[in-house]
Amino acid sequence: MKILIVEDELKTAEYLRKGLTEQGCTVDLANDGINGQHLALQHDYDVIVLDVMLPGQDGFAVLRALRTVRQTPVIMLTARDSIEDRVRGLHEGADDYLVKPFSFLELLARLQALNRRGRVQESLHLRIGDLHLDLVSRKAYRGQVRLDLTAKEFALLAVLARRQGEILTKTAIAELVWDMNFDSNTNVVEVAIKRLRAKLDAPFSQRLLHTIRGMGYVLELRNEDTGP
Repeated sequence: MKILIVEDELKTAEYLRKGLTEQGCTVDLANDGINGQHLALQHDYDVIVLDVMLPGQDGFAVLRALRTVRQTPVIMLTARDSIEDRVRGLHEGADDYLVKPFSFLELLARLQALNRRGRVQESLHLRIGDLHLDLVSRKAYRGQVRLDLTAKEFALLAVLARRQGEILTKTAIAELVWDMNFDSNTNVVEVAIKRLRAKLDAPFSQRLLHTIRGMGYVLELRNEDTGP
């Protein structure tokens, strides 16, 4: 899940980024309304967490600008427990509302619910051969064997599974999983693929993750395993 947090309280923003990153999310931060609006309009996010009280311009203005071009799910945060604020936010196009202070677990649950709502056309379960990914519980299985994956390993596997049969370059994987561009000599992706392959393929008779030399990687079921 790729999330934008627009929050001017640096402690709160960093706390949320740390917690969500540990859950396998990719998180961008903006500390004022102007930068938040720019990121929200320029990039594709699964969910946006938007504070109401922001320097530059407030969250309502950011939300209005966003709703002219995008329908990205938005959950608004406010320190004011005002019915008028909540009603205004919902009328402006917010999908949900949380009053500070709030529980991180509650925010996470609401983000996941909004993400599922925004992906109504996407199955919550992916299957390739005997591989089964449960995107809600973030669990993966080969047959009856659960794979012991880290959050990033699961995110990498989910990206490959959503695009099964499609060759993904290292650059594409880096952008989709780590939300970064990097020098092609960097071995971040190679290391991650190697670790994932050791858990996904090494213990089993049929390999699913294949290297296409000079091009990238593909997750697919092959009748004849001729690839490396």
